[in-house]
Amino acid sequence: MRRTTERHPSDGTLRRLVDEPAGVADADREHVAGCPACLSGLAAAQRDATAAAAALGTGGPAGTGTDAAWHRLSAAVAAGRPRPAAAPRRRWALRRPLVAGLGVVVVLAGGGVAAAGDWLQVFRTEQVAPVTVTQADLVALPDLTAYGEVEVLEEPDVREVPDAAAAEAATGLSVPEVAELPRGVTGEPSYQAGGRISAVFTFSAEQAAQAAAEAGEQLPPPPPGLDGGQFRLTAGPGVAAVWPSANGVPALVVARAGAPTGESSGIPFATARDYLLSLPGIPEDLAAQLRGFGGAGTTLPLPVPAGLATSEPADVDGAPATVLTSRDGLVAGVVWVEDGVVTAVAGSLGADEVLAVARGLDG
Repeated sequence: MRRTTERHPSDGTLRRLVDEPAGVADADREHVAGCPACLSGLAAAQRDATAAAAALGTGGPAGTGTDAAWHRLSAAVAAGRPRPAAAPRRRWALRRPLVAGLGVVVVLAGGGVAAAGDWLQVFRTEQVAPVTVTQADLVALPDLTAYGEVEVLEEPDVREVPDAAAAEAATGLSVPEVAELPRGVTGEPSYQAGGRISAVFTFSAEQAAQAAAEAGEQLPPPPPGLDGGQFRLTAGPGVAAVWPSANGVPALVVARAGAPTGESSGIPFATARDYLLSLPGIPEDLAAQLRGFGGAGTTLPLPVPAGLATSEPADVDGAPATVLTSRDGLVAGVVWVEDGVVTAVAGSLGADEVLAVARGLDG
């Protein structure tokens, strides 16, 4: 039993941390972040939520996209249950820890100096690199709305399309052709297409100070120009080909999407990075990993859940790649970036098998 004589947040509170973390009291968030028993309960709540979403085909707690597909595939394999075809998920869950955390990560990750109209490009994806994220990190990491306002400009509208030609017509991206299917993967794939995702984050010193005060901290004075400064995050469009297996779990997924980019309304990258990394609530181990990326602004952090998956470097036709493998070895994936496009191959396969598929793609 998780309960002891010490007061722990209820199971309902743990589930709310998965679904709507902004609605959980700061005291409960802080308790869970430092309590091994509650972190274990939170992990169970996340598994339950993902397994239920996989069974219903409504998407998991990570939202939409390649990261969500990996999350749902892993959960479905672990649960050993059929998964119907996923229905489009229309809401971009910015307030959930992983999605909101990714937004913070992109803002902090790196910057360039290419002008884009009235915006200054501060991030462009040229490669991916793993970032180890613990359950405690996800609980402690504040969502973007703790620091300001988030306005979603475009939602992806992920939908099934008849064939590869329709996917390309809808997105402008070709679906890579698999030269040879791995053993156990048969038949024709289904195809999905989604539009671009974009959002603008406006930093508010007042909201950040309130969040710091609620955490018992004092907000460092923001540098000139940062209060009211804006960051625009964009990714997509995207396409995917999905091969089912006999039990309904995707046997193979090949996905391609426009790589994420970030722009600012004029705040220099170094100014924003150094300040945001100093804010209360950013886990120090995560901040240290992000500092290690330097200031080139070309590396997209790829969150790897500690204890659940491993990562290792590889290459796909000369492009640097990252291979992810679940601890039980049942699911693997490889992700790489080339010419501003992220490509991912994943499935209920071994690491060598997904690498073989990736290196044999045509188009």
